[in-house]
Amino acid sequence: MRDKLNKIKDDFLAGLEKVKDKQALFGLEKKYLGRRGELATILRGLASLGEAERKDIGGLANEIKREFQGRISAFRSRLENQESGREFIDVTSPGRKVEGGHLHPVTLVRNDLEDLFSSMGFMVLDGPELESDFYNFTALNIPPYHPARDTQDTFYVDLPGRDNAGELVMRTHTSPMQVRAMRKYGAPLRCIVPGRVFRAEATDAVHEHTFEQMEGLMVGENISLANLIAVMKKLIAGIFKREIETRVRPGYFPFVEPGIELDIKCTICGGRGCPACKHGGWLELLPAGMVHPKVLAYGNIDPEKYSGFAFGLGLTRMAMMRYGIDDIRLFNSGDLRFLEQF
Repeated sequence: MRDKLNKIKDDFLAGLEKVKDKQALFGLEKKYLGRRGELATILRGLASLGEAERKDIGGLANEIKREFQGRISAFRSRLENQESGREFIDVTSPGRKVEGGHLHPVTLVRNDLEDLFSSMGFMVLDGPELESDFYNFTALNIPPYHPARDTQDTFYVDLPGRDNAGELVMRTHTSPMQVRAMRKYGAPLRCIVPGRVFRAEATDAVHEHTFEQMEGLMVGENISLANLIAVMKKLIAGIFKREIETRVRPGYFPFVEPGIELDIKCTICGGRGCPACKHGGWLELLPAGMVHPKVLAYGNIDPEKYSGFAFGLGLTRMAMMRYGIDDIRLFNSGDLRFLEQF
């Protein structure tokens, strides 16, 4: 019995050296000092011993028990002191500021434009980024042999296990939704379509391979260029909140006839010339025009009865002009020093 008590003491001391926290200490205390612990088992066996031996072993067991209790108490105090020193909280000190996220500058412009066009009765639609060659080109009066495809060099996608070479493309503009929307909603129709587009561009201060556009479409009876220019002026005034000098010049786009380009005087250099405007003082902001009769026909709209206008607004370039950003590559850079300014 004495050997058992000495073995229990040695095991306890060895276990105590391995304790690192209060939970482990509680487990050790329960194992040796609990109601069904090692020492309690020894003490329950005293009844089978003679009187002299019972007195001797009982005294030794109680001595070891007091030693265990003292060591556990001292160890617990040491742990509490360590924890209090490490986790002390000064409730009078100011709290830590919780950093909140915020919207990307292009998203801010997009939200404002969606609100503006919604107030004019336009629907806000969404379209697929992986588009068919038909909707991206052919249905927009850009057949396979048309040279306009060369100006929108892009990314074609082949899906594994499918014979679809040349049929799927990362959309080069948001214009494919013109025909999709006309086929779904018919005429009259007012809608805008914001979203990402992709082109195999050589990047520079004003060109990027991935950027944001917003398509606009209005189809109805007796729609003219005057309606288009009036909407564009309202758009610019609503975004910039100040007078911006604009100019309208002829432009060629296969899916509109006639086509125009609406430029604004560069808000970064004030028209003096800088990399953002290619040193010309003006920035092409909004290619637009009257929807080509062939595009209306592809959309199952009668071009003899209805007309319409369409535009492709560069959301990323709009954000550049609104916030005075001189390099388009900053938007997708992921640089927090840039993004946290907005």
